[in-house]
Amino acid sequence: MDLNAFWALVESSGAETSGRDERLRRLTAALAALPRQEVAEFAVWLDRARRRVDTWAHWQAADVICGGLCSDDGFFYFQAWLVGQGRAVFEAVAASPDALADVPHVRVLASRGGVHAWADDEWPDWEDLDHVADEVFEGGLDEELARRGVWLLTAPEPAGEQWDFADPAEISARVPRLGALFGKVA
Repeated sequence: MDLNAFWALVESSGAETSGRDERLRRLTAALAALPRQEVAEFAVWLDRARRRVDTWAHWQAADVICGGLCSDDGFFYFQAWLVGQGRAVFEAVAASPDALADVPHVRVLASRGGVHAWADDEWPDWEDLDHVADEVFEGGLDEELARRGVWLLTAPEPAGEQWDFADPAEISARVPRLGALFGKVA
């Protein structure tokens, strides 16, 4: 599986549905039809994508969206959700976390007036995406990847400079459009 095939699988899982459960069923079925080698490669491509947005800047952006409720697990699942938005959105946000202000779902969340008004299935996370390859592989994915010398992230290991996520001046300087959308700028 190459990078284009990875993105095609992710994006096709969302065709004509926006629900995470239905997307997961479609993705699971698509992966189950592939050779085990390609299922393992899907997990590797997901990990590579996740590492591109595993930065303090992206974590701050997720924290702004989630009203300060973005733990390490929350950020890890946010990264998977971001992959689930598709290649074009992912690439834009990988280049600039402030591009999240252009994502339609993020704009809807901002319009709700705070996280207390969000339904559980509206949160920008997709935990199950992390497990789909292992489930299709029927266990043993970690052992297979270890034989190849590959270890997947299991928690964020953000790169870059860390700062106070709640500081309005930092939000204004680093993610101004996103901060303005959520009323967090100085």
